[in-house]
Amino acid sequence: MSSRDYTRHSLAVFCWFLQVHLVTCIVQYQPLEFSGNGECALMLNGPGRSSLFDYQFNLLRGSNLDYNGPHTCITYDAINAAYLEARKRIPIAQPHGDWKPEDVATVGELLLDISNNLARTYGLTYQDIEKGLPLIDTSKTLIREVCPPYLSNVECHAGKYRRLDGLCTNLQHPTWGATNTPFTRLMGPLYADGMSDPRISITGRNLPGSRVVSRIMHPDQGYHDHAGTVMIISWGQFMDHDYTLTATPLDPFNRNDPEECCGKPQHLKHPYCNEIEIPEDDYFYNIFNVKCINFIRSFPAVRPGCRLGSKVPYNTLTGVLDGNTVYGVTEHHARKLREGHAGLLRMNPAFAEYGLKDLLPLKLDIPDEGCTRPNSTMYCFEGGEIRVNEQLVLTVMHTLMAREHNRIARELAAVNPHWDDETLYQEARRVNIAIIQHITYNEFLPILLGKDVMEKFGLLLQKEGYWDGYDPNVNPNVIDAFAAAAYRFGHSLLPTAVERWSKAHKFIASKRLSDLIRRPYDLYRAGVLDEYIMGLMNQVAQAMDDSITQEVTNHLFKKVGSRFGMDLVSFNMQRGREFGIPGYMEFRKFCGLPAGDTFDDMFGSMSNETVTKFASIFEHPLDIDLWSGGVCERPLPGSMLGPTFACIIATQFSYSKRGDRFWYELPNQPSSFTLEQLEEIRKARMARVICDNTDLIDTIQLFPMVLPDHEINPRVPCKSQIIPSMDFSKWAEFPQHSFFDPLLKK
Repeated sequence: MSSRDYTRHSLAVFCWFLQVHLVTCIVQYQPLEFSGNGECALMLNGPGRSSLFDYQFNLLRGSNLDYNGPHTCITYDAINAAYLEARKRIPIAQPHGDWKPEDVATVGELLLDISNNLARTYGLTYQDIEKGLPLIDTSKTLIREVCPPYLSNVECHAGKYRRLDGLCTNLQHPTWGATNTPFTRLMGPLYADGMSDPRISITGRNLPGSRVVSRIMHPDQGYHDHAGTVMIISWGQFMDHDYTLTATPLDPFNRNDPEECCGKPQHLKHPYCNEIEIPEDDYFYNIFNVKCINFIRSFPAVRPGCRLGSKVPYNTLTGVLDGNTVYGVTEHHARKLREGHAGLLRMNPAFAEYGLKDLLPLKLDIPDEGCTRPNSTMYCFEGGEIRVNEQLVLTVMHTLMAREHNRIARELAAVNPHWDDETLYQEARRVNIAIIQHITYNEFLPILLGKDVMEKFGLLLQKEGYWDGYDPNVNPNVIDAFAAAAYRFGHSLLPTAVERWSKAHKFIASKRLSDLIRRPYDLYRAGVLDEYIMGLMNQVAQAMDDSITQEVTNHLFKKVGSRFGMDLVSFNMQRGREFGIPGYMEFRKFCGLPAGDTFDDMFGSMSNETVTKFASIFEHPLDIDLWSGGVCERPLPGSMLGPTFACIIATQFSYSKRGDRFWYELPNQPSSFTLEQLEEIRKARMARVICDNTDLIDTIQLFPMVLPDHEINPRVPCKSQIIPSMDFSKWAEFPQHSFFDPLLKK
């Protein structure tokens, strides 16, 4: 290394150190080109720290590198040595086809092991781990041998249709928004060991148990929000499953979470176990002598370029709204969902003899995946996303949007009879995704966030013309705090029972929510799907507050014949902690909201009683879990959410819009709609989707996510033009004929 290069590099490192500590510096980091693997992969601000490996290796080489100087030099050879050590313990998957989450995890575990080794060896600080290690170019190390190809050498070509796996959503950064890539962090993680251990109290002691927080802070008190219907929960969950599914270990046989934690000796437990302990005085679980709830930690991600650093969990779905709930995220799965002609999705004509619309196809390949079957002859449903059967109402939403795809495909075939199966499928998918995006931003988010928040974050849709707001510098990947906390706001809205209503908008019956989880079998009765949809539009949702129904705090995933299940609120807390997500107060600071260091500083943002309860179980306000604090906040005017969750959720939806090259309102892209087509897509309404894809429903309120009101949200006939229909003639593609064609035929 020349003295000039060394000086420039030293300045760059010093500048980086200042920037970490919020001091402005004008010298930029300049990566150096090294001639050999014995050179520095990373130079960190001093004092000089070396490893025994570096010392011995350089002694044997006769190198005169000065390790007593003002900097720490991590060599490429030291990284290779750590790599070879890790390879002895960690078997690496190298599949020939698609990389499954468990394949990616083997490389993630290897990279985390190497990072741990380097952190221990060099005594790295938090800043070194978070800001330094990811700067190392691992393509110059042996790590390149095992780096998944989709993370290192993807070649993109601009095309009309988005890829199922999300790759090439951004042409300059192919992995942004792609499946099996890390969650985005709004701020650095707070791991107990700085690398991967779940978050603990800022005092250094353990946080109160997840179940303790659930039981004390979130009892079932059953308040109602008298504007929103259960439809807003249903669409919200459908969107959640378009966005995020954390990669975790799965049972190799039925592809569910392995239940191998509670009651097993340490050496027999699954290595990712992080079970939830039940306190001795628990009012519910002690009746059944339950001491523990199974919980499995997330896999470590592989960063783009196989970079090093602390553990980051990763998302098995894509970071944009692209209808993967309908279509899947792999080519293999997408092909399995297709009929193979006329652009149609495969469906189950269960009620064809009654002239009723189809259901989703049967799940035959792994019948127990995400499904509680009473016997071997009963099957759940197949959809684009594996949690399609998680609860019956979600299955209903999947069915609606799969039917909508087939309806669009038939409309397009009518105006373009010359289109083949592939063209019809891709065009119907493109339109269906646009409808999903439009309903989400036009009907769902305004109720959830309110107009002021929508405006502040640039989420309001254009009324006419194009919106030219795509920003290739925005990464649309899902935010960790969105996935593990903020977007789980819907758990507060869940009802105790799900209702069925008649086409005349009269209550028929209800069923406990816990009895519909992983058991969607009611839909096999003719006409019942429509009754559940009528219930979604007429049943009032719970209030957005700290009250959570016992159906999910005591009875989640309850087995047939059992009197207890799991606790969803405890899961939320446990997931946030194992993600290393900082506490509630840190996110208030991030969002520019008042935040203090005492419990007294919390008065005003939530009820006095809630603050007092927090003070009774947490040692310090900085310890409060993001999910728990977020659902307790008083809602903003015109919004269902408090300011912290509104900030995180609006940030995510802003990223999803501005960072999506295929966003439906964009001009000048191969995927862009014509202005005439865009005008038709803007007619899309949830009410129209319901009217067009059900059998019995003939009247509906204009906005099904809000209770009907004869003045501002009246019920109208489906056949009326008050709920507009799209005109698919705007997609007609007339074959070009030459003036001389008739003459040539003579």
